[in-house]
Amino acid sequence: MLENFFDSIDQDVLLEMIKRKIKNKDAFLLLEKIIKSFSKGLPLGNVTSQLFANIYLNELDQFAKHILREKYYLRYCDDFIFLSENRKHLEEIVALVDNFLEDRLKLILHPNKIIIRKYRQGVDFLGYVAFPHHRIFRAKTRKRVLRKIKENRDNFQKKIISEKTFNGSLQSYLGILRHCNGYNIKKDIEKIIHHDATHICDRQ
Repeated sequence: MLENFFDSIDQDVLLEMIKRKIKNKDAFLLLEKIIKSFSKGLPLGNVTSQLFANIYLNELDQFAKHILREKYYLRYCDDFIFLSENRKHLEEIVALVDNFLEDRLKLILHPNKIIIRKYRQGVDFLGYVAFPHHRIFRAKTRKRVLRKIKENRDNFQKKIISEKTFNGSLQSYLGILRHCNGYNIKKDIEKIIHHDATHICDRQ
């Protein structure tokens, strides 16, 4: 993961990338106006920021694919992983990627988010930990989900939020659980919602 990614995006570097692809002058000037309307970087919540961020980090994708020639590389926004059976090789990749990001994209790897772990610990990516035959929630994700559901339950009981809002939020979390082995956390959710419940109806 990158440190202060959206704030650290160099607008001039981004515009240089866009200019190589967008030949229509009016279209480019419009994109330039959007990007330069921010004092620095890109705002996290802006509708165009995700697109611009992917354009920016496409340079990293191409570096990983064509220069490093890494077969097992995944990226979602500024969260990315490399897979290898050789720890020393991964350490070398970290150094090469760090240099590339700083020299080409003016970005810095987050010093506390560089983690090399063994396969038996699972692949930790986007809130899940993937194993060969199953996926589970990351521990921090599990705690955050349970805390949010409890908060929503309390707000519903206090009539701060409506039943529709509460149920919609609950169903969205239950939907996330469909992508992993979520039996245990689902039982915890049941205890939060109804102390005497034996099942939560998971609407499809």
